[in-house]
Amino acid sequence: MKLKKSIKIFLGILGIIIAIILAYIGYVYFSYSRIADDVPVEINQRTKGKKVAIDKEYKITTFNIGYGSYTPDYTFFMDGGKQSKAVSKESVIENISGVIDTTKKRQPDFALFQEVDKNATRSRGVDEVAQIKQQFNDYSSVFATNYDSAFLMYPILDPIGKSTSGILTLSNNDIETSTRYSLPIETNLNKFFDLDRAFTVSKIPAKNGKYLMLYNVHLSAYIKDQKIQKEQVHKLFDHMENEYKKGNYVVGGGDFNHDLLDSSTETFKNDTTEEYTWLQPFPKQELPKDLQVATLSETKIPIPSVRNLDKPYKKGESFVALIDGFIVSDNVENVSGTVIDAEFNNSDHNPVEMTFKLKP
Repeated sequence: MKLKKSIKIFLGILGIIIAIILAYIGYVYFSYSRIADDVPVEINQRTKGKKVAIDKEYKITTFNIGYGSYTPDYTFFMDGGKQSKAVSKESVIENISGVIDTTKKRQPDFALFQEVDKNATRSRGVDEVAQIKQQFNDYSSVFATNYDSAFLMYPILDPIGKSTSGILTLSNNDIETSTRYSLPIETNLNKFFDLDRAFTVSKIPAKNGKYLMLYNVHLSAYIKDQKIQKEQVHKLFDHMENEYKKGNYVVGGGDFNHDLLDSSTETFKNDTTEEYTWLQPFPKQELPKDLQVATLSETKIPIPSVRNLDKPYKKGESFVALIDGFIVSDNVENVSGTVIDAEFNNSDHNPVEMTFKLKP
């Protein structure tokens, strides 16, 4: 009798667990959806009648802020580390404040941010979009969702949860229109964990009647299918080339999640005994002939724009690379460019800055 009762209890518990698992799978499956392609983005217009001038120097920054969770000692489970969420709400607010301070010191005309959470478990519910916009209240801005997931139950003991995150563009010149374009993603089970990838194009009037087409880009990081990676970059390349052929100026910045150097490992003297397969070369040879990756100004000591999150950051020891930067068209002069050494204090990325001019 006792054995039968124990078996019944065990089977009952097992049945409940299976029901919970199936219910969760159903929730993830039926909550899955993708944002449509080619969708207008709402503009928060703060500037008044300002058009970009020709042959005038402008400064732009790009900064993947790591949803305000990454301090130098932080490690991330998908990179071989341990953590999945920010240490605390206070830590997130402090990191975003650091991002704002670092950016304000550069006094950019345009600022691009990636991995900006609007409402996410991983960043303790902090509305980072509102926090940043509040401190740049004289800039026009556009925000578009780049990542939108259901509540993800991994890691099991500390689930990363639900995330709504995106890309934020700031401009101290008028934005006439802004559009979000969806990027291809994997169609297997990975689609449930990488729901939306996109870039935005903000159309900024120039005084000569043309437009500065400002792209904010965040390509996928954890794609194993290289065909999808190629489809992502070519959709971006094709759009940029079409705008250039219309006579417009193209400036695209962001986190390309590809090695923008010939070899970051050689440049930064990374440890070659460990394999980091996520760092693939950027396909510069496949860029249309009228577009190029903006080169950085030479410095005595090269500065990386990203660190791997398998271990706490240690300068000279951590695996680092350059994956953040800019693409410009032939009618845009790259005056200078540099990675800002923020020492990964508030993100797993350092910001990158470029000064440029629109050619007559």
